[in-house]
Amino acid sequence: METALTRLVGVRHPIVQTGMGWVAGPRLVSASANAGALGILASATMTLDQLRAAVREVRSRTDAPFGVNLRADAVDASDRVRIMIEEGVRVASFALAPSPALIAELKEAGLVVIPSVGARRHAEKVAAWGADAVIVQGGEGGGHTGEVATTVLLPQVVDAVRIPVVAAGGFFDGRGLVAALAYGAAGVAMGTRFLLTSDSTVPDAVKARYLAATVRDITVTTAVDGLPHRMLRSDLVAALERAGRTRALLRALREASAFRRLSGVTWRHLLRDGRALRHGKDLSWSQLLLAANTPMLLRAAMVEGRTDLGVMAAGQVAGVIDDLPSCAELVAGVMAQAEGIVAGWR
Repeated sequence: METALTRLVGVRHPIVQTGMGWVAGPRLVSASANAGALGILASATMTLDQLRAAVREVRSRTDAPFGVNLRADAVDASDRVRIMIEEGVRVASFALAPSPALIAELKEAGLVVIPSVGARRHAEKVAAWGADAVIVQGGEGGGHTGEVATTVLLPQVVDAVRIPVVAAGGFFDGRGLVAALAYGAAGVAMGTRFLLTSDSTVPDAVKARYLAATVRDITVTTAVDGLPHRMLRSDLVAALERAGRTRALLRALREASAFRRLSGVTWRHLLRDGRALRHGKDLSWSQLLLAANTPMLLRAAMVEGRTDLGVMAAGQVAGVIDDLPSCAELVAGVMAQAEGIVAGWR
């Protein structure tokens, strides 16, 4: 099924596996790429040496194109871009809009630049700056999210820009892919669906929590870092929502200290990253610190399997997923269903 996305990045199928922190590592990315999708390696939680090693590991596992997701506002963004260029990465993916200068640098080096956005005006901005494509996430998506549903946001963006648009938020099967293509998208991006595969390194206990969840077990909260964050309901989320200012600040300081030891960043950089996530919001100091070290709360669940101490970002589709296929089985199933639907129209 050839689309503007498959032609742009050289993959077989118009499907993107999103760059989820602590989840989208070399094993999942290479499995997604080998299945014919565009695998995206999550680099924000990696050191520079870990990023280079991860890229090389993906390269050793697949000959297919893949990308790397990074934060445009990271203090070492230029160093990460240099590694991507040196290692021959095909696609640069961004959770926050990169600057025009960064886009130009990447494109000059031959990389395809695909930022993720949650609003029409942001898509128009990055398109004007030279982005090659854009991933548009509606409110159904996991992690930091907006209020506009994909079915409303997607056609707005498709009508507003002249670059390929990839739809994200609420996709998990071939029906969704066909619907996105009907809206004018060039493909779909899926996070939670790829997290719930046998190739995902997320601990089994955490996967079981996702599989047991219903649609009502997925909530949007601002208690983690002050920004709307879609995740599974848990005792920890409830505790964060009930916590007073003093308890919240003490917890934030403890988590921030742990993240600083793990990542090697300074307190100055930690606070700078937290401010970058505020997006003009009026956050308390505890929320500011949590915004900078939310990766630690994700790591506790996604790496250590501590569902009691970590948060579990989740798209609403977690409530309708009940299996753990391999990436190859997932992608093949999505494409077979989509092609069957299209064939039935003829």
